[in-house]
This record gives sequence, C-alpha cells and structure tokens, in this order.
Amino acid sequence: MIKSSQQLVAEARSQIREVSVQQLTTLMADHQTILIDVREPDEFQQGRVDRAVNYPRGVLEMKIHQHPAVAAHCEPQQALTELAGRPVYLICRSGARSALAALSLQQMGFSQVYSVAGGFQAWLDAGLPVEV
Repeated sequence: MIKSSQQLVAEARSQIREVSVQQLTTLMADHQTILIDVREPDEFQQGRVDRAVNYPRGVLEMKIHQHPAVAAHCEPQQALTELAGRPVYLICRSGARSALAALSLQQMGFSQVYSVAGGFQAWLDAGLPVEV
C-alpha cells in the first residue's frame, strides 16, 4: 500500500507524545531541557528557539550522541544511553518532521521523547521569543 507523507505523519503522531508550545515554554524554564530542532540548517539560521540544538531530520539518529549535554563527558554509546533516559523535545517548522523524528528516536529506545505540536510556526504564531 502506498502512503502519502500526510498518512505517514498521522501514523507517527498516533504513536508518539506531543507538547504544545505553551508547555514547551514552561519546560524551557529548566535550563537542562533538551530541545532539538530537526529543520534544515538554513531554516534554523533564519530563527530558532533559544538553546535549541540543530540536528536536521536526515542526520538526527547519527548525530544525537554528539548533543552538548552529554558529548563532552560520555563515549557515544554511553551518551545515547544517558539521553535515552532524559526528556527530549523535538521541533521542526510544522510538527511533521518532529513527529517522524520522535517515532524514530522511540524506535532507538528513547522513552521520553516529545514532538512540539505545530512546530516553530506555532511558536511564531504564539508570539514567543525567537533567536536569530
């Protein structure tokens, strides 16, 4: 059966957890919050949420162990294990790529991974602060 991208995203959303941008702003008060922006680098450079780390969707699984929260003090496998047990929030432009990325990280063993519903567009629409 052929699936459209919208069907694939809908299936992913049925298997993951999402948070709203309002929930994310509350969570960001904890400076240990791990927020990964899965947009492409040119999108990220145009504007981003403060403290977001950019790992584009196409390389997320291969680079997540390099996240600054763990890379400086862990070997790659230990970094993955440590991150997999912590809450990880994913954001993209609309919430589609982050939903797919959340499902992928769940399949890697991440137990506390969340996609930001509506993505960066919802962040902008809410009038929340943007870093350039």
